[in-house]
Amino acid sequence: MNLPLLCWGRRLFLGLILTFLLLLGLRPQAQASHIRAGDIQAKSDTTAARNPRRIFFKMILYTNRGSTVKAETATFFFGDGTSVKDVPRTGFAQVSADTDINVFYFEHTYNALGQYDVSYVGEYRNAGILNMAGRTDTYAFYITTRITIDPALGINRSPVLTAPAIDKASANQVYLHNPTAFDADGDSLVYRLLPSQRTQALVEDLINVFRNVVSATDVPGFQYPNVRDAAGVQVSYTGANVGDRAVFTINSNTGQLVWNAPSSSGLGEYNVAIEIQEWRRVAGARPRLIGRVVRDMQIQVVPGTNLRPEITIPRDICVVAGTVVNGTVTATDPDRNPVDLFAYGGIFPPATFRQTLLGPPTASGTFQWSTQCNDVRRDPYLITFKAQDRPAGGSTPLIDEKVWSVRVVGPPPQNLQAQLINGGGARTTLTWDRYICQQASQILIFRKEGPSNFNPDSCTTGIPAGLGFVQVGAVGANLSSFVDDNNGRGLERGKTYCYRIYAVFPLPKGGESIASAEACVTISGRSALMRNVTVDRTDANGQITVRWSKPTSSAGFATPAGYRLFRATGQSANPTQQVFTTTNLNDTVFVDTGLNTVGVGYNYRMEFFTAASTTPEVVGPASSVLLAGSTDQTAAGNILRWTYNVPWNNALQPTVIFRREQNSPTFTQLATVTGTATGGTYTDRNVTSGQTYCYYVQTTGSYSGAGLPTNLINLSQELCIRAVPCTPVLTLRSLNCDSLSSVGSASNGAFPPVGFTYTNRLTWTLDSNNPAGCNPSGIVYYRIFYQPTADAPFALIDSVTTMSYVHRNLPSAAGCYQVQAVDNIGQRSNLSNQACAEDCLFFLLPNIFTPNGDGVNDTFVPKISSPVRRIVFRAFNRWGVKVYEGDQDPRINWSGGSNVGEGRNTPRLADGMYFYQAEVEFLDFNNTKRTYKGWVQINH
Repeated sequence: MNLPLLCWGRRLFLGLILTFLLLLGLRPQAQASHIRAGDIQAKSDTTAARNPRRIFFKMILYTNRGSTVKAETATFFFGDGTSVKDVPRTGFAQVSADTDINVFYFEHTYNALGQYDVSYVGEYRNAGILNMAGRTDTYAFYITTRITIDPALGINRSPVLTAPAIDKASANQVYLHNPTAFDADGDSLVYRLLPSQRTQALVEDLINVFRNVVSATDVPGFQYPNVRDAAGVQVSYTGANVGDRAVFTINSNTGQLVWNAPSSSGLGEYNVAIEIQEWRRVAGARPRLIGRVVRDMQIQVVPGTNLRPEITIPRDICVVAGTVVNGTVTATDPDRNPVDLFAYGGIFPPATFRQTLLGPPTASGTFQWSTQCNDVRRDPYLITFKAQDRPAGGSTPLIDEKVWSVRVVGPPPQNLQAQLINGGGARTTLTWDRYICQQASQILIFRKEGPSNFNPDSCTTGIPAGLGFVQVGAVGANLSSFVDDNNGRGLERGKTYCYRIYAVFPLPKGGESIASAEACVTISGRSALMRNVTVDRTDANGQITVRWSKPTSSAGFATPAGYRLFRATGQSANPTQQVFTTTNLNDTVFVDTGLNTVGVGYNYRMEFFTAASTTPEVVGPASSVLLAGSTDQTAAGNILRWTYNVPWNNALQPTVIFRREQNSPTFTQLATVTGTATGGTYTDRNVTSGQTYCYYVQTTGSYSGAGLPTNLINLSQELCIRAVPCTPVLTLRSLNCDSLSSVGSASNGAFPPVGFTYTNRLTWTLDSNNPAGCNPSGIVYYRIFYQPTADAPFALIDSVTTMSYVHRNLPSAAGCYQVQAVDNIGQRSNLSNQACAEDCLFFLLPNIFTPNGDGVNDTFVPKISSPVRRIVFRAFNRWGVKVYEGDQDPRINWSGGSNVGEGRNTPRLADGMYFYQAEVEFLDFNNTKRTYKGWVQINH
């Protein structure tokens, strides 16, 4: 940053005065150490005249009670280039013998939407913090909270940390702490540890010099407490290995911080920051990080022989909204001291916790919470219970702390009823009692064929996957009925349909209810059924026959009128092209001609319609059997694969494979295979290299259920396979780097010189054993594939009839190649091996340049350089001060001026020696990165 000379001189003078005072053992009163811990909370404007850009803040600051400096006012930076000074303190209290708590309220209206980091910079931290280097009472205290202003978020409140930020630990005992953050909006919270931080300047300079732009770095010499206190070892505790080196961790989900354990040689004060991230769940998208609160907290490690109490809490539970949650918390102390019990969490009030016994032998307390519908949410509520003993003789009290998880779920919808409506297509009307929780957003409706016997417990919400239910609808939570017509297709005859519903709650809290009881309807009779989709003739003008069965009568259904048959190209495509219509209910066969059945599958569905309704019964879809194949790439043989998409089961009876050998007019049965629900595979090993074999398969399917069709025979198209061409073995001629170096030297500058291009030469042979039984003859051409960089895909660049190729006019030699052979019937070989070329890497910088404007040697550029993607170049004077930095020119082209530091925008540096560091990323295949260091003399 450019500073006016007067300002720079004033700062230098003040710095000298400050140094002089410190040498005398004095310091200005403003440096009196006093700040221990703190955090900032934020919330959107909720007043009647709500402004979404207006944000209210609250800061809680913990200070040293013995300090002569009191935190009576504070300055805050809003992250938008503005700040506010001298905000008065509105709350003050003593929380311990050596600590006060200070509360500040302030607000700000932003000019634009976006994310902002609101921060407080305090002067200064208290002295003697062990896990920081130097004079900690000269370090600014920094905390920050990030907010997001976005109308789509609605009202948003940052996490509130309900547990104090000052705590005591005892040597050789486990230390536990939980900030017990609570988000009133139900956003998900994630915890992580951070180093304590300070800012680049103090308050006045941040305002006057840095124009309210605040940046922060770790405080000098920061170490996490277990690293600073290297003598610490773990003591007996849940999951601990006694004797291992001390650990300092935080649970990212619950916020439980554990230091196991400080040592008796590590007595004193430690600070650490905890970041609480706020994630907003957004419908149809990934969770969005919308905020963060950074609390800087202090831990005071003191000596003591006192032993830690042990707390017992209830097991984690799920409860239905409206339930009164009761829990008993107990604690015992090994020294038989009385124990105080505490509870923290965002649900206090209305939840209550009351201690009933101090002990010994047992302290006890009761928790009670009357849950309501607005407490439903996806994430559990976390309640932190703390037991703190009262040791005799002035010893330091110790704590045990555990987190209780209580998840509140929605009550199940009541009185679900299902009633069949008969018409042109069967429908079901569902009714239920209006849902009790008006906060719910939707009721989701699910259906399956047949009963489920599903009996959910209090922690199982919604309908688990795997039960066979599919969602068929959704309605607003204020509605209490739904008609299921199977998306306009009508329900099928002869089936029992069972339904369940449950409620979902709006984001960001989210949450679901327990599913309702099951309601079922049974439709008598039997629907029409698809029976066959079989290939009669394999040809570009081929033929397929489609058959179906008549439906049986069903009471209440309208009089049938006829059938409509639809077709689609592709086994999974939706049939939309109508190819046949009849009003003769005995006409259940259609021969579909003029189809390309050589390598294409077809899909069909049939509509059984009535004269009285526009809602037909839909039957199918059912596809043809499509056969595909290839020669085995690893051993002699032909691999066959067939697929189908049919409503019947082809896996109950074997699939028969038929084969016709070369020059034979007839097919004979080759083998039988048990297929799957979607297809099957078979490898024919009895083949001769170079011979052509033709195949088709015959499937036999059945419907499940008494009286339903069986032995449904369908044929695939015919498929002929010939051995694939042999695989090429590729060789690439390597570069001669010595000869290229001489070219670079002769060019007296960049390598390659202007207009220089590379040539790569490829040759290949055929591996007659790859794959086994491959066809070495009949190859008509070769395909050349090229990959210019490691991140790029291989791409086809040319095809040749010879077994060599020259790739010319390349800006770089780097790249990889593969070759593929193609025979006279279009079959392709395996791709060859990859053969790669690398650039020769040259980079040499001069030791002198003369930026005097005479047009000769005016800029600092490489003497020799291979192709470069990017160079990050930095120059330093003899005192190590950076004077220049650039990364936009791959040739550097430094003209000898300064663009950083106090000398920014200086066009000419003084004559002399300068040191440089060049981080070079070459334009080679591997994106090679190298760092070059050296010196250069500037002579004007």
